[in-house]
Amino acid sequence: MELALREARLAAERGEVPIGAVIVGPDGAVLAAAGNRTEADRDPTAHAEMLAIRAAARQLGAPRLVDCDLHVTLEPCPMCAQAISFARLRRVYWGAGDPKGGGVEHGPRIFDQPTCHHRPELYPGVGESEAAELLRAFFRERR
Repeated sequence: MELALREARLAAERGEVPIGAVIVGPDGAVLAAAGNRTEADRDPTAHAEMLAIRAAARQLGAPRLVDCDLHVTLEPCPMCAQAISFARLRRVYWGAGDPKGGGVEHGPRIFDQPTCHHRPELYPGVGESEAAELLRAFFRERR
């Protein structure tokens, strides 16, 4: 999670919402790390999780990330939760919960839907206080 938090801090320095994501392979090696790039890429889908999933899939040369784990600083949104399911990630660890935009424990609870293709193991609250403070500080500065 420390690497995901680092990616979140770098995203904040670029003026992006400070969310970072890291995908670790079955052997524990980091396959991909990313921070949000929605503003820089002018792409509403350039969430940290989506970027990390794309990069890890390229790295492995496979559309599924079976036995890989995602570490992300904020509860994934519904779009990212669906991508996590389609990628068949094994585990998802996240820091802060997201009552407004989350899609796992909040909102549509994607992995609880009967149409969900795959449900990863879920580990919320990892590095929660630091991840939440990064977000609070970022938005406090903009208000």
